[in-house]
Order: sequence, then structure tokens, then C-alpha cells
Amino acid sequence: MNSQKLVISPAPHIHGSNDTRRMMGDVLIALVPALIVAALVYGLQSIVVTAFSVASCVLVEWFVQKFMLKGPSTLGNLSAVVTGVLLGFNLPANIPLGLVAIAAVVAIGIGKMTYGGLGKNLFNPALVGRVFLLVAFPVAMTSFPEAAGAVSGATPLAMAKEAIKAGVPAVEVMQSVDLGAMSLGMKSGSLGEVSVVALLLGFVWLLVRRVISWHIPMCVLGSMALFSTIAWVCNPAEFMSPMFHLLSGGAVLGAVYMATDYVTSPMTKKGMVIYGVGIGVITMLIRLWGPYPEGMSFAILIMNSVVPLIDKYVRPKRFGAPKRVK
Repeated sequence: MNSQKLVISPAPHIHGSNDTRRMMGDVLIALVPALIVAALVYGLQSIVVTAFSVASCVLVEWFVQKFMLKGPSTLGNLSAVVTGVLLGFNLPANIPLGLVAIAAVVAIGIGKMTYGGLGKNLFNPALVGRVFLLVAFPVAMTSFPEAAGAVSGATPLAMAKEAIKAGVPAVEVMQSVDLGAMSLGMKSGSLGEVSVVALLLGFVWLLVRRVISWHIPMCVLGSMALFSTIAWVCNPAEFMSPMFHLLSGGAVLGAVYMATDYVTSPMTKKGMVIYGVGIGVITMLIRLWGPYPEGMSFAILIMNSVVPLIDKYVRPKRFGAPKRVK
């Protein structure tokens, strides 16, 4: 008589074709167009910064995993590579490589591995590294090359904020802004801020591959557009147009590639909406009235800390639960 064992295992019991490595690979593919544009605008240095960031993040994760956590290698899931690319995209092309290495240690060593590795971190690791450099080395993080040369320039957000602060009406500032050129990448900024068009091409790829859903990016950008429209209509002399805010800074990079991180974003669609709107509103509050011209990084990290609360009170409907009879 053949004996059969009854094996009991935790969920999920139905597995799909997606795994971490495949999804991370799709994210890397989605970021290729933006990297190409960054190389065209800033030259070879943009590739050097991105590659060095990736190598540093991989090395830090390997070191922590081998000598501190002493567990199996996690480099095969490509999450450290994605963190490295996103970290590089949040840095100027002319930043010293030593600061890139410091950011990698903070991002992976503190922002990710301190919590136990992928799936356990509370905050987006790349943004942890970026914000640390912004606070600790503000000059290096706010000096940007204008093109392939070494001339430092200010971002459109910074220039607009300084001009308005000096008494120049926002209407006049808008006349000097070429929104079409901004969308293609002809502006100063971090590597991943340059081309909105390239970032949106990657967004389409991620949607087609079902790596992310539209909820978080559209809620972030939609709430930014609504908030800035209200401010602009109420006082066009002090506030820039909604299109300017959507095309400048890290709006699209943050909304599509940073805020949608599986680990640090809500599980439910309703939770994603709350999370996305919160990021958009906080970003605009910082941009319009805060000390920094950009607020996307801070907004995402703030809302990362709220995700456990969102997941606690915005829960999915239990499978098989009976409907309430009114």
C-alpha cells in the first residue's frame, strides 16, 4: 500500500511566472532610454557615475550579506543593481565618485540591509542615500553640469524659486522656460531628471509587463497637477504653471520608479491612491513653501513611513467573506 504525505505550506499556493529577478530586470530595461539621454546630455561621466553606483551598491550588499548577516547571497535577484541605478539617477553627473560610494553604503548598508535585506526595509534605499548626501554635502548635490562640459548650472526649479524670491513675477520666469526642451532633457539636473519622455517610455514598458500598476504614478502626478493648478490660478505672479512642475525636477522619476517600490508602498489599490496623493501634496508643499526647490525625495520617504499604517487600516477584502446584507 502506497503511503502519501500531506504537505502543509504557507501561502501563496498558486505561483505565477513573475519573480524578483524578472521584475528587477524589467525595471532596468525601462531605465535604459533615460540613461541614453543622460549620456547624450552630460557625456560619458553620466555612465561612469551610474556604473560606479551600481558596483558600489553590489559590493556593499555582498559584504554585509557575507560578513554581517552571514546568509545566502541575494545578489542574484538584481535588487542591488536596481538600487545602484536609481541612486545614480538621483545624483549629478559631476559628483565626486567618493560621495557616490558613501551614498551606496548609506543606501544599502543602512537603508536596506539594516532591516534584514530586500522585503524588510521601511524606506526606499536609493532615496535614503540621496537624501543623506543632500543634507551632508549640499553643494556637491546642487551643482549640475549644463551639458557635456563642466560648467555648473542650476535646475529649472532652483532658478525659478530664486527668481521669484528676488521679486521676478512667475509669469516672466515662465516666458524664459522652454517646456518642449525640458521634456526632452535639455535642462540641468540629476541624471534621471533629464528626459521626461524617456522616463515615460519606461513607464509604458513597466505597465505592459505588469511590473507596476498606474495607481501610484498617476495619483502622484495628478495630485501635483491639481495642487499646482490651484496655486497658479490663485496667484500666477508667485507660482509656476502645472506643466512646469510636472516636467521639472524628479516628478516623473519619483512617481514611476521610486514611489512604486513594492516593499515600501501599500498593498491595496485604495492604499496606493492614498499613498500617491500624499506624495504629490507633500512634494508641492515643499516646492512652493519649503526651503528646498525639490520635494519629491522627502515626500516619498515621509509616505514610506506611513505605509504600515495605511496597510493596517486599508485592507483587502477577505477571500470568501460573506457580503453584508443591508
